[in-house]
Amino acid sequence: MPAPMRFPGSEYLTTSEQFLELDTLLPRLVFVGGGYISFELAHVAARAGARVTILHRGPRPLEGFDPDLVDLLVKRTREVGIRVEVATDVHGIDHGNGQLTVRGVARGEERRFDADVVVHGGGRVPEIDDLDLEAAGIKREARGVTVNEYLQSVSNSSVYAAGDAAASGPPLTPKAAHDAEVVSTNLLEGNKRRVDYSGIATVAFTVPPLAAAGLTDDAARAQGLKSSARWQDTSQWFNSRRRGEGGSGFKVLVEDGTRRILGAHLLGPDADVTINIFAVAIRARVPADDLKAVLFAYPTVAADIPYML
Repeated sequence: MPAPMRFPGSEYLTTSEQFLELDTLLPRLVFVGGGYISFELAHVAARAGARVTILHRGPRPLEGFDPDLVDLLVKRTREVGIRVEVATDVHGIDHGNGQLTVRGVARGEERRFDADVVVHGGGRVPEIDDLDLEAAGIKREARGVTVNEYLQSVSNSSVYAAGDAAASGPPLTPKAAHDAEVVSTNLLEGNKRRVDYSGIATVAFTVPPLAAAGLTDDAARAQGLKSSARWQDTSQWFNSRRRGEGGSGFKVLVEDGTRRILGAHLLGPDADVTINIFAVAIRARVPADDLKAVLFAYPTVAADIPYML
């Protein structure tokens, strides 16, 4: 369910489902929160003619993605006419005179944004508050039920949790499907299957899409892994120019010594497809040099992979 937003006027927020069910696209939209939902729907709405603003509380939106590529995407987002306001904390929504006004504070100054629709883009949380988990001694946290590597509750061995209900792994559809297989196996056959999210791919379906698989720079350092990062703005590469796409780039992390690929981060045409090749390489621990030697079909975007390694 949409994460609760505790400010006056939050009842005027439109959820992503409600937004997709609108009969008419109104001319002025404000998205509260700078995550997947806001950016994906904002790119659709802006290209359909709406005036769109994204308000994000932190210094950089799309926080789970590589910051250098996010900066490229934000630049491209602004170029298509979408206002992206960062470091803006929403304090309330007022309703009057046939419009909504979002009140926020940015760098100590009050800001106001008029809109016809204000969309909730602040993320989602598991809808499990009404299950009375405490009565069964089931430990939980904000992200869901606290589980072990078998997706079994750490405090009640009779309970398993999967997908968004489990406080483990990224909140993605492929993760939920993987969890369902792990839980069903362990329920029927005993705890014999562990979760494995290595190389899982994720995409923000903006225009162009932003995609990632594996570790970021910060995550690699946190795990004590030594790696080299190769990154480049590719807006002048052939596959970007032939598609008329002015915002594209990549970053690939390769572990020192082993040369295995730790993470891949792509922005540009077909990034949502190409990232799956990197996901396979990361999960199968394919060395970067072996992937670089693959003869990809030309002129597909995948043919650019050897130049990223």
